[in-house]
Amino acid sequence: MSDDKNATVVITDIRKALSSLEEEAKQKPACLLVVGGELNGSIFNLNLGETTVGRNPDCTISLDFHGVSRRHFTIEVTDSEVTLNDLGSANGTYLNNQKLTTPTVLKRGDVIKIGAIAMKFLPKGDPERLTYDKLLEEAHTDGLTKCYNKTFFNNQLELEVKKCKVTGKPLSLIIFDLDHFKKLNDNYGHDAGDYVLKEKARLIRENGIRQGDIFARYGGEEFCILLPNTNLKQGFEIAERLRKLVEKHEFIYDGKRLPVTASIGVADYRQGVENGTDLFKRADSSVYKSKEGGRNQVNFYKA
Repeated sequence: MSDDKNATVVITDIRKALSSLEEEAKQKPACLLVVGGELNGSIFNLNLGETTVGRNPDCTISLDFHGVSRRHFTIEVTDSEVTLNDLGSANGTYLNNQKLTTPTVLKRGDVIKIGAIAMKFLPKGDPERLTYDKLLEEAHTDGLTKCYNKTFFNNQLELEVKKCKVTGKPLSLIIFDLDHFKKLNDNYGHDAGDYVLKEKARLIRENGIRQGDIFARYGGEEFCILLPNTNLKQGFEIAERLRKLVEKHEFIYDGKRLPVTASIGVADYRQGVENGTDLFKRADSSVYKSKEGGRNQVNFYKA
């Protein structure tokens, strides 16, 4: 009888887990899943309305690869169907290995190929994408703080700078460096240091990150926030607000309040910025100004 009861509990738990996964999947929009190549496993969401795919940085999905036209194809998503349409691309759009000649409604599992890139279509609510979501999260996330990691951030930085060159929209970058972090580790232990990193990340993520911002741990005690559609003045104001937030927050570990402040640098996309590295160097130089000026302050890059 005891074994029967245990079996019933296990079956009930499995059903709950499956039901939870189904509910989670229902919240996911339709998507394109890259299969093979450099971007293997990448997921591109297809929201309601038109999605443009091509080499141009201002496309909804920008794929800067050989064989991809500047504006290669569109996907139109409505409540009832998802339609693929080639935009007169030089090398064609292939659907299930057949060159697309007319707008076509997509079905689950259809494979779209442009150049050397193949993408599998998954409709809204398809549970298959949950596996890839988790794999991507692990690949792009810093294990300790749950922020994006350096590799993901650098890729997004380059992409956003390319977009600015085309659209002319503003872009700002904030770099945080925790003050005297080595001394904190030496005085309170590395567990305390890890606590500070996790707590700071949580604090900023919950109080300072807007939709569309990209928040990452760049390495050690250094964090970055990439701010699309944000000019230098706005970026500086956000950075100063976050500096005060960190300064006033009580970082309590093992019954002790730890001394935590941050030196911050801000830079924006403007003349002289050719790539993501240029923008990063400008913001990083402003961090050093903050440190040289006495720490726990914000400075911005002056050309």
